[in-house]
Amino acid sequence: MRAQLAWTLVFGKAYPRKKHGFYHYWPARPREAKRPDMSSLTPSLSPLAALLNVAVGGAIGAALRYQLGRTLTAWLGPAVIGAFPWATLAANVLGSLAMGLLFGWLARDGSALSPAGSEQARLLIGVGLLGGFTTFSAFSLELMMLIERGQALTSLSYALISVLAGVIALYLGLIIMRIAS
Repeated sequence: MRAQLAWTLVFGKAYPRKKHGFYHYWPARPREAKRPDMSSLTPSLSPLAALLNVAVGGAIGAALRYQLGRTLTAWLGPAVIGAFPWATLAANVLGSLAMGLLFGWLARDGSALSPAGSEQARLLIGVGLLGGFTTFSAFSLELMMLIERGQALTSLSYALISVLAGVIALYLGLIIMRIAS
C-alpha cells in the first residue's frame, strides 16, 4: 500500500501489475513532459530576415570602420597611425561603448519592444553593425606586427589598453543606460 501511495504521488494514478509474483505499480498512462510556453520569448523573425539584418548592419559597420580609419589617418597623420594602431583601438573602444549602450537599452526598454523588435535591434546593431565596426582580427594582426617588429613594450601596452579600455567602455555604456532610466 505504501508503494502504491508513493507511486501515485510521484507519477499520478497507478495500477498494480504482477511481475515475478510481486506487485509493481505502473502509471496509468505515460506522463507527458510539460514544456514552458516559449512562444512569447521566441522571436518571430524568419531566418532570412535575421540574415538580412546582420548583413545590412555589417555593411554599415564596416563602412563606418573604414571611414574612422581614414579620418584618424588624416587627423593624426600616416606616421603616427603606422607607429601605433590608433584606428583599431578607437574602433574597438567605441564599439565596446556602443555595445554597452545597446545592451543596457535592451535590458531597460527591450520589454517595450516586441520580442521580434528586440531581436531585430540585437541582430542589426549588436551583431551586424558593431560586429562589422569592431574587429578582433585587425587587433590580432596589428598586435602580431608589433611583436614581429620587436616592439614588445608597445605590443604589450596595445593589448592591455585594448582589452581594458574595451571592458571599461562597455561598462560605462551600461552605467549610462542605468542612469538614464
